[in-house]
Amino acid sequence: MPMTDKIKLTIDGKEVEVEKGVTVLQAAQSAGIYIPTLCYHPDLQPYGGCRLCIVEIEKMRGLPTACTTPAADGMQVTTKTPRLQELRRAFLQLILTEHPNACLTCHRRERCKPNDICLREIAVTERCVSCPKNHNCELQDLVDYIGIGEDLTLPYEYKNLPVDLTREPLIQRDYNLCILCGRCVQMCADVRGIGVYSFINRGFDTVVSTAFDRPLQDSGCRFCGACVEVCPTGALMDAESAFKPDKGWEEVAVPCQHACPAGINVPLYVYLTGQGKFQEALAIIREKVPFPGTLGRVCIHPCEEACRRSALNEPISIKFLKRFAADRDYGFWKHYSKKLPSTGKKVAIVGSGPAGLTAGYYLAKAGHTVTVFEQFSRAGGMMRVGIPDYRLPPEVLDNEIDAIKDAGVEIKLNTKVESVDSLFDQGYQAVFLAPGAHRGQGLGVEGENLPGVYDGASFLREVNLGKKIDVGRKVVVIGGGNVAIDSARVALRLGAKDVHIIYRRTRNEMPASPEEVEAALEEGIQIDYLRGHIKVCKKGDCLGLTCNCMELGEPDASGRRRPVPIKGSEYDIEYDTIIAAIGQRPEIPDGFKVKTGRNSTIQADSITMATSRKGVWAGGDAVTGPDSVIRAIAAGRAAASSIDKHLGGSGDIDEELTHERKIGICAGITAEDFTGQTRVKMPHLPAEKVTGNFIEVETGLLTDDAIAEGNRCFQCGFRSQITPAPRPPEKARSAEEPDKAETTA
Repeated sequence: MPMTDKIKLTIDGKEVEVEKGVTVLQAAQSAGIYIPTLCYHPDLQPYGGCRLCIVEIEKMRGLPTACTTPAADGMQVTTKTPRLQELRRAFLQLILTEHPNACLTCHRRERCKPNDICLREIAVTERCVSCPKNHNCELQDLVDYIGIGEDLTLPYEYKNLPVDLTREPLIQRDYNLCILCGRCVQMCADVRGIGVYSFINRGFDTVVSTAFDRPLQDSGCRFCGACVEVCPTGALMDAESAFKPDKGWEEVAVPCQHACPAGINVPLYVYLTGQGKFQEALAIIREKVPFPGTLGRVCIHPCEEACRRSALNEPISIKFLKRFAADRDYGFWKHYSKKLPSTGKKVAIVGSGPAGLTAGYYLAKAGHTVTVFEQFSRAGGMMRVGIPDYRLPPEVLDNEIDAIKDAGVEIKLNTKVESVDSLFDQGYQAVFLAPGAHRGQGLGVEGENLPGVYDGASFLREVNLGKKIDVGRKVVVIGGGNVAIDSARVALRLGAKDVHIIYRRTRNEMPASPEEVEAALEEGIQIDYLRGHIKVCKKGDCLGLTCNCMELGEPDASGRRRPVPIKGSEYDIEYDTIIAAIGQRPEIPDGFKVKTGRNSTIQADSITMATSRKGVWAGGDAVTGPDSVIRAIAAGRAAASSIDKHLGGSGDIDEELTHERKIGICAGITAEDFTGQTRVKMPHLPAEKVTGNFIEVETGLLTDDAIAEGNRCFQCGFRSQITPAPRPPEKARSAEEPDKAETTA
């Protein structure tokens, strides 16, 4: 006996076979037959309130609603007749009597813009009260599809109901646009288990609102945005959409995932962490990146900067949750990891940084033979030689590189590649250039080549590779980025007692990560703002640095205010070591024979990473200049996909490393004062315990803290799991053609 019974019915002359228990509407949709509906949503319990989905069923009295009528074996259904068309038009007009429909009936609505004065007498206000979603409005689509008559003036009187444009931090409510379909009420209460919205008042005064019309943040709202996702008219909107209408759906609805250059499913792994499913959370991360432990320590976390939670208090600690999961790697993800059979194709990768190793990892899993050439004695690129051990312990990086080797990537150390032709001569069919940007920029002033003056990149590299450097007692670092902060903190660990950073702008303009700046200050490093450097000279056993004071002028090309020297403010100060951390650039050998641009960076396509030379791709800092690990990883992924296609593969490097694919349906209230919950703090060693050693400063989140932080998440990603509401065929029909008004979707 089959597990599910099948039934057959006829819809508009077409025989349709469906599972027993579905509705007429669902049966029609399965056959590609469109039936108009507005209150219906696939993820909600239907109730037939709008009555737009009425149909004719042979031997059944009246005109039942398709969304609530069970399909039956042998049923004969008709969805398109002049009678049904006229009734649907009447029902739609009834709905519009409770909706400010200026945009729907105005002959100029194709050209109408927000805040235009309405040209019709339907709703005379200072702003257009049409749906701010414009072309995404389901009601507009239905008006276009069913038609209401070109000369029809609907009896709507603008009610001037509350419009929350400033009271709510994330979701705007415009009661004037609400048609009482109840979707938001159902989604919030029945699906999400929260119950913020309900029908308030009775009769013509009915509105959908919170209890006592309190702001959402005072009503237990989780701000997941599911209500916005199901609203058909724009009565509920993301605040970002209202003020920045050019943003795409994901950028507004799930901004953390949109902001991740590598496309990690941030909402899902944060949710899984909150559920205590740490191995599954790590698997989700590893689906996109082979360096979760590294990123959990050094990522610039653009996802956190985009986090919607920051509109209430503080963003989710996404980076630290990544580290938490990575530090508890028991190999669960490896059971799902696959490697394709050998293709016999060979790929050469120049540079073993995040871009090169990422590309190599995914290409090896695609079945290609991959060799990585590294000029230094240890693999890892800038992760190895540019990030100090106190931030990224060597064993963490070693373990992740070992996993890449296990996938089949061969790494040849102490091997500098000067010619791409030599690689092709060795039988490689594709080359990926990822040599990084290891050449530090000098001070550009007199005395910059004196002994004791270092560039930041060389200084960090020599320390990380084990060279002993005597920095003396007094050290100054010139610059304001992460390299400057790292150089200063490294100098402190090498024995310096007095470490200064001089920066020519203010703290607000510093490109360094705020948390790194705070850590440096906690360790006793002094930052002197609005200070410039003029020259370096030898003064006995010390170095003399002539500085001057600055003030901020007009913004420059970077958008930051330009530092302007103050006349007569020069002064001299002595140091044992001077470190210039003011920039880096790649060194691209002529033998690569690829087109380069500003600061010797390789020119490559931003999507495919292809260079000017056939069979050669490039990515990472060699293309962008000094940038982040996560962006280099993203470039490596893009290059791997392009190279795989070039070698005859599909270019699909994605994989699923866990069966956990969805955020739980029911959110509920996990704790009191959800909106007021604060971000967990990363535990770290006190300053007195880190001087003179390179022990990792941040000690990692505790289990309870990680779970609590995961549960602070709004679960914005749930919106991507909501089934889209059925929409009319893309090409709408006019009301003057009732026999053609409805076609199959």
